Amino acid sequence: MEESLEPEAPEAHGRRAGAMLAEARARAKLDLAEVAARTRIPQRHLAAIEAGDYARLPSRTYAVGFSRTYARLLGLDERAIAEQVRLDLEAGDPQGLPLRPDRFEPGDPARVPSRRLTWFSLLAVLVLLAGAFAFYRTYFSPGLGPAPLTPPTQAAQQRVITSGPGSARPAAAPAGPVVFTSLVDGTWVKFYDATGKRLFEGQMARGQSFTVPAEAQGPQLWTGRPNALAITVAGRAVPMLGNSEVVMRDVPVDAAALLARPAPPAATSPAAPAT
Repeated sequence: MEESLEPEAPEAHGRRAGAMLAEARARAKLDLAEVAARTRIPQRHLAAIEAGDYARLPSRTYAVGFSRTYARLLGLDERAIAEQVRLDLEAGDPQGLPLRPDRFEPGDPARVPSRRLTWFSLLAVLVLLAGAFAFYRTYFSPGLGPAPLTPPTQAAQQRVITSGPGSARPAAAPAGPVVFTSLVDGTWVKFYDATGKRLFEGQMARGQSFTVPAEAQGPQLWTGRPNALAITVAGRAVPMLGNSEVVMRDVPVDAAALLARPAPPAATSPAAPAT
């Protein structure tokens, strides 16, 4: 009888931590199924821990981590249990794993991200960084992009001003002041920029002029009498905005926009007030 007990001494020592957990579970009147439900540890792993059969667990980390969680549920000293599991493993590790300290021992190793998930997360971060760099280069530093393969052609550098059907001629970018002159009394107008800042608002008398500020960004016009406003760009007359009394709002009135507008189908001048 004594001879049969001699070989079992290491195995009994290997079940030391598991025996402590099993006894505590019995005192708490819990079965393995209840412990598994509370700790989220598979029941087969709990049974392996109680039996000291650590070879049935994925690794040393799982053996220590699961034992800590098990001990915490039963109100035992989880650090003492974890240390005892390490001693059990060192005394006779059934897996034959290298004896090295486990620096990362989560309470529930089942929640540790897998290697595949880790690589996927790293790839997702790299994709996000690449997208952020592309967004920055496109919207904040467009000059960082590669230079065009061919220089812009002369036709691309010029604009075409259409003044009537079948007539078109290239012209350089417009320059010079934009001036609106009222042809009749009581022409209500409102000039403002792209942000809504008012540049001028009121009723213009006959012959009264307004020069659009050169520094205005995206100047626009609101009026109900576009046929009562003569327009010049750099001293040259351009077509009116309309040939009848109609409300026009948010009409661009910078030099480029005005020069690009075609003439109204049948331009008419507003009737002068009767005297």
